[in-house]
Amino acid sequence: MFRIGCHLSASKGFFAMGREAIRIGANTFQFFTRNPRGGSAREIDEKDVAAFLALAKENDISPIVAHAPYTLNACAADAGIRRFAFETMADDLRRMEYVPGNFYNFHPGSHVQQGAETGIRMIAEMLNRILKPEQSTVVLLETMAGKGSEVGRTFDELRAIIDRVEPNNLLGVCLDTCHIFDGGYDVVERLDEIVAEFDRVIGLERLRAVHLNDSLNTLGSHKDRHAKIGEGKIGLEAITRIINHPALRHLPFNLETPNEIDGYAAEIKLLKAHYKD
Repeated sequence: MFRIGCHLSASKGFFAMGREAIRIGANTFQFFTRNPRGGSAREIDEKDVAAFLALAKENDISPIVAHAPYTLNACAADAGIRRFAFETMADDLRRMEYVPGNFYNFHPGSHVQQGAETGIRMIAEMLNRILKPEQSTVVLLETMAGKGSEVGRTFDELRAIIDRVEPNNLLGVCLDTCHIFDGGYDVVERLDEIVAEFDRVIGLERLRAVHLNDSLNTLGSHKDRHAKIGEGKIGLEAITRIINHPALRHLPFNLETPNEIDGYAAEIKLLKAHYKD
């Protein structure tokens, strides 16, 4: 089954997101756990969660992907920022247990001129402190475009984080098509090779979700500027190959394109038409 959705506003709760997903033809979705620029999270409403879980079961909505705020930086040079990252992720993962068995995605962080090796070590240290064997949420490291001092610009950097974490069975990867294209992975002309490289370096069993975005910039630009599907340098033809690739087609795809909700609905309809059952 084609799992396709988009980023939805969590301001009105889980049940409202579920209803919005159904309205636009989605059967998965992503949401921010709190303001993307940081801050406190809304209180969990257990009645809202129960209503959502019933709605999701009835309409086969799964899995859902929580996205950490952009301000979460586990490898910042500033200890206060690292503390915020730890406290935020720990709280988010506690709250995710109200909707068990889903994903929590985060940007690994920026090492801020400390060096990638230091950044990798700090990220792994935080994950080792937070991850609990009993949790049901799988934490996803997102592939990054490589702007500035971002960690996660290559598959090898993500592998290095995973190798330093125990238990790492709670870790997976979310592949962002814009990010890896801007990072130099040519998913337009070399998709099979890129998938094979991911499998060799990280393992396809760890690839749990995809952010499906076109890119405003050229291959290897390290810019991270998303475009609407078919309106960027990746293009609809290549994106069609991505959603139909034998190693990827079973994954949940979430749009992060520059759209309002009706634009997402149109893209979901477009992609469904290009998915081969």
